[in-house]
Amino acid sequence: MTPNEANRADLGKDPARVSGMFDQVAAGYDRTNTAMTVGNDVLWRAATTRAVAPKPGEKILDLGAGTASSSASLARSGAQVVAADFSPGMLAEGQRRHGSIRNLSFVQADATDLPFADAEFDAVTMSYALRNVNDPKKALRELLRVTKPGGRLVINEFSTPPGSVFRAAYRFYNSQVLPRVARVAGTNGDAYDYLNESIRDWPDQKKLAAWIREAGWSEVEYRNLSFGIVALHRAFKPA
Repeated sequence: MTPNEANRADLGKDPARVSGMFDQVAAGYDRTNTAMTVGNDVLWRAATTRAVAPKPGEKILDLGAGTASSSASLARSGAQVVAADFSPGMLAEGQRRHGSIRNLSFVQADATDLPFADAEFDAVTMSYALRNVNDPKKALRELLRVTKPGGRLVINEFSTPPGSVFRAAYRFYNSQVLPRVARVAGTNGDAYDYLNESIRDWPDQKKLAAWIREAGWSEVEYRNLSFGIVALHRAFKPA
């Protein structure tokens, strides 16, 4: 078994295996994402930042922050941003790139057992990370716990394109093209085989919205980005 195979995650989403896989791809992660999404990742990040609407003086949790690209975007508003992830390799890469931002801090954290106090954050957000948690419903409850009453949630996650023709083309791209692009970009292609599997197995927009409501969030809504390749979910903690 090669090192890549040893850390290849599967749909069991064992935290150690998923973390190890992301540790391996950390250095080339952002470059590969930009190549695979044909630059759409930049647009999706901007849409997420606008949805969070960070303000100076607020405290914001970016969970599953990876290399902290979204965290840095949020921190530019003047808010105090905590970039949290369970992959130490990702966090190390994020600190290398964005550690000079004074209102941005880094914390290793398990999404299902967050090391934060109740009602600590004005807003919480996750981008393309909830899908990798072995108990996403528990993670949604943990996010609710650490959010102040009236605080907001933004989840940006891969989703299901509603149009059948585009959906079929997208699934072909994910299964046949995406891993090859990852390998050309110099990243662990096995990790992107898992990415395709996790996207295919993930619930659609309406189902995720229902999970968010079940966790206790209110005013749940979503909108599709890039024809539904990803969906941006928003909600509030009841005041």
